[in-house]
Amino acid sequence: MVPTSQALKMAEEAELDLVVISANQAPPVAKILNFGKYRYEQEKKAKEAKKKQHVVDIKEVKVRYKIDTHDYEVRLKSIRKFISQGNKVKLVVMLRGREMQHSALAIELANRFIADLANDSLVVEKKPMVEGRNVTAWFAPQG
Repeated sequence: MVPTSQALKMAEEAELDLVVISANQAPPVAKILNFGKYRYEQEKKAKEAKKKQHVVDIKEVKVRYKIDTHDYEVRLKSIRKFISQGNKVKLVVMLRGREMQHSALAIELANRFIADLANDSLVVEKKPMVEGRNVTAWFAPQG
């Protein structure tokens, strides 16, 4: 607990800087140190933290409602891969032209995806619903 003027004199004598560490506390916390070195250490810590964090991407899997069984299995496998990598997945069942009359079949296909992915570690964020000319469903990794 030192007055600000005295702390500034002490910093000048030591040829260092007076740096406010925590301004929110009742008496603000300040340290006498080399500001350039302090800033470098802070940047280094931030860079290291950024390296360790995983940015969640949104992967989109597009299918038509008349999908063949092998293509269905391939799309199912890719959804599992994306979820295991920690990404969110947007399933889009595309409808074109007169296929809009069969939106119930597209919703049924999306529900089939949900049923087949039920034992995997994922959460259905958005149930299948018609959005414009497409039926979409959203999946996210659990936890």
